[in-house]
Amino acid sequence: MIKFYLDTGSGTPPYLQIVQQVKQALRLGMLEKGDQVPTVREVVAQLVINPNTVLKAYRELEREGLLVSRPGLGTFVLKTLETSSPASHAALRRSLGRWLQSAREAGLDEESILALFTTTFHGTQPRESEGTA
Repeated sequence: MIKFYLDTGSGTPPYLQIVQQVKQALRLGMLEKGDQVPTVREVVAQLVINPNTVLKAYRELEREGLLVSRPGLGTFVLKTLETSSPASHAALRRSLGRWLQSAREAGLDEESILALFTTTFHGTQPRESEGTA
């Protein structure tokens, strides 16, 4: 079962963080069609947030056709977003884990690692020194 976490410094609303985490789990094959997601009560207890926040996230995922709520039973995955087999992710996950360890050993903190990854992923690079005048 998926375990949610909140990044209070991200600037992303908590309900969207839950939506994004469910979508990530669907893409990576961690959640499959028919799987039950944690109940609102479980998420509220885990994250110490307002139940309406979780309900809003689940409603958004239902609106997108990814989850379905079954009164009295819970909320279930209706379809996945998998693009490849989860087995193909294993080698990539190990490689990324080694890269993260190297980044930490190089002295980068979490924010610096994320900045480096994000700028590389989006193809943006810091400006090179344009020389001296």
